Amino acid sequence: MAKKIDGVIESVRYKNGQIAAVRAYERRGAAFSDRLLLDRKTLLERLQQGKRFVSGSREELMAGTFTPAKPILLVKTDGQEYIATRENAANDELEGVALF
Repeated sequence: MAKKIDGVIESVRYKNGQIAAVRAYERRGAAFSDRLLLDRKTLLERLQQGKRFVSGSREELMAGTFTPAKPILLVKTDGQEYIATRENAANDELEGVALF
């Protein structure tokens, strides 16, 4: 059985090449939360705890139904940690995620 996702990121805000904040939904038992704003530090902590986030979008008029896209990865390079959607990232980069 595939591991369930713990959160869906629908949009991102960057500042100086790093994620400043993301708009996300988090799993709360069998349902998902309302839209949350998570700063980079909070998202990084959740990824370090092993939480599984994906990029995606909420389906219109379908409550907690989402269209998942790419998994969000914690990439470690030269002692730095980046949040990205691809393994060989050299900075924070969520491909295909809308900006807000």
